[in-house]
Amino acid sequence: MQAIQIIGGGAILKAFVAGATGRTGKHIVQVLTEKEIPVVALVRDTVKAKELLPASVELVIGDLASCDRLATAMKDCNVLLSAAGAMPSLDFTEPFRVDYWGTNNLIKAAKIAEIEHFVLVSSLCVSQFFHPLNLFWLVLYWKSQAEKDLCNSGLTHTIIRPGGLLEEDNNEAIATAGADTLFSGRIPRQKVARLAVAALFEPASQNKIVEAIAEPDAQPQDWQALFAKAQRIKDE
Repeated sequence: MQAIQIIGGGAILKAFVAGATGRTGKHIVQVLTEKEIPVVALVRDTVKAKELLPASVELVIGDLASCDRLATAMKDCNVLLSAAGAMPSLDFTEPFRVDYWGTNNLIKAAKIAEIEHFVLVSSLCVSQFFHPLNLFWLVLYWKSQAEKDLCNSGLTHTIIRPGGLLEEDNNEAIATAGADTLFSGRIPRQKVARLAVAALFEPASQNKIVEAIAEPDAQPQDWQALFAKAQRIKDE
């Protein structure tokens, strides 16, 4: 894939966002629009979307079930950010359908649409099969399998594994590390959103798994330094 074109310090981008009305996705959309990046948001409920998302956002009604429809929806976009994830449910198939199958459909669609950078919001501890969160229908396991497929897809990508997600932002600095390094910690969703969008502009983010938490004693660092802490996947 061609690298994103940089002109005058900014990138010529149009972003497709999956999970756009979710608790993290809506912050990703907000950060993108603040940077004046056009957004196409995949939504299931337009009423909810209009309440949560900026008016400038282009809404596409759909889900993650069909890669062909996804490819059509993202045809004018060149970057993709996904914060889609299974919600707690009695449906034991949901983590498979959303976190694995849905992400795979996004991967296939991104290849058809020639997406230049795929940013996936995953989760800390996905490599720990016996983690308590896997009691929720193997949610971490299916996220880990989707990560592997993205890594092997040939797409330029960044996988962000945040710690426990906080609803309110705070003044703590972001701390990052490479894959399977951090096993506890929390981070506001707003910081995850800013990290996800920053990945689009930082070559140091490409083809990496970046684990991220926020810590009161962490030293503030710029985006390049934060992404540089994670090794490229092919080097691990």
